[in-house]
Amino acid sequence: MKVKNYLFQAIDWIVLDTILKKDTTKDIWDAMKKKFEGNARFKRSHLQALYKEFETLEMRSGEGVTEYFSRVMTVANKMRIYGEDMQDVKVVEKIVFSLIEKFNYVVCSIEESKDIDVLTVDELQSSLIVHEHKFQRCNGEE
Repeated sequence: MKVKNYLFQAIDWIVLDTILKKDTTKDIWDAMKKKFEGNARFKRSHLQALYKEFETLEMRSGEGVTEYFSRVMTVANKMRIYGEDMQDVKVVEKIVFSLIEKFNYVVCSIEESKDIDVLTVDELQSSLIVHEHKFQRCNGEE
């Protein structure tokens, strides 16, 4: 009864109405798990949609490095939530190969000087931000 009481206190009123008829705490827990976790088919379909979104991501013209990294990491983190083993190296490769043309020489120098397999997302982002600031400074001087 104590556990049931704690669950009722922690649950939102809207959800509470749907589980009030459950007799045991296990029934309550299973109903909530099913409601919020979803079934395997839902997870799989949502993960497939996220795969498609991840594969089609590209940096937009005029978009900043920080904004692009934020978009990519949002999708990658959603995929991780749904159980996908999204390695940093996959995210780094995605970002490196989907940057706009003005970063081509930066990408070449990163590929030559660093091993992309061990490059972290944060290292890549900081390197690209430095080059982005140089672009902005050069354009401001012109």
